[in-house]
Amino acid sequence: MRRTRPRRPREVFLSHASGDRHLLNPLATFLRSHHIPVWFSEKHIQGGQKWHDEIGAALDRCDCFLLLLTPRATRSKWVKRELLYALNEDRLEDRIIPLLLKPCEPQLLSWTLPSFQMIDFTRDWEEGAARLLKAMEIRSK
Repeated sequence: MRRTRPRRPREVFLSHASGDRHLLNPLATFLRSHHIPVWFSEKHIQGGQKWHDEIGAALDRCDCFLLLLTPRATRSKWVKRELLYALNEDRLEDRIIPLLLKPCEPQLLSWTLPSFQMIDFTRDWEEGAARLLKAMEIRSK
């Protein structure tokens, strides 16, 4: 009998626009409070490191990809590059989770995004957070 891989992520990549740090930090704190390791560029890239290499290494390592959707993100060439990488990785096929943090047009990043089930944080942050935990098959505290 073939075993399916566990759904709980070992490490989550947070793809976001640099101008959206104020939206990223509460989400990262929330995930860490549920013992979910997160990776994002501002926190994990040290001075002197080649940031594009560090982003690539994190994308290779992380087994869940959260896309923080905002108007800034839809205009970010780096968010688009990260998403294209994730879309091309078979291991992330069911592990890409778009999070709508501000109303925007996700199709500006990829024509495929409207087909994804998005988790809406714009109306009720706690409800969005609960739906995210459920999508990652993690019990809330």
